[in-house]
Amino acid sequence: MQRRLFTGSLSTLALVGLAGRYGASHAQPVLDNEAGAPGLPATGVVLRLPDVTLFDGSLFGQQQADGHVTLIYWWASWCPFCAEQNPFMQQLWLQKKDAGLQMLALSIDRKRDDATNYLRRRGYTFPAGLVTPAIAKVLPKPKGLPVTIVRGRDGRVLQAEKGQLFPEDVQQLARWL
Repeated sequence: MQRRLFTGSLSTLALVGLAGRYGASHAQPVLDNEAGAPGLPATGVVLRLPDVTLFDGSLFGQQQADGHVTLIYWWASWCPFCAEQNPFMQQLWLQKKDAGLQMLALSIDRKRDDATNYLRRRGYTFPAGLVTPAIAKVLPKPKGLPVTIVRGRDGRVLQAEKGQLFPEDVQQLARWL
């Protein structure tokens, strides 16, 4: 797949630049946690999902994902690569939710309002919630941003990607349905 990688020293430089542009409060938690972040999960590994209270007040849990292909997507309101990818994630969500696709978009923003205002201003309706320490304990964010993982009906990782996905890459995620 073609994508812009947002990992390693390049990601650190980009996050430092974002801290300068958007204020250190947005990027600093990522800078603090990125060095110890795990790598992407291997294909075939069983991926447990936490209970997540979504921004709309509903609850996303393991039982909602079981038996369905589930797209897990870490993003941030201040991430330029996420901003490029989000419209295509929204499009995929609208096209495939009725075909059984489940989606859990996890914002790593420090403030809930930053994420919810971003989603509202752009009209994004994909299921999203804020990463909390309890969520990160069960489902730690892999190194990089954005991060996209496809979890199969049996709970096993089918695909895991870090970095920006291009439109054709996002559309290819539907092949797992």
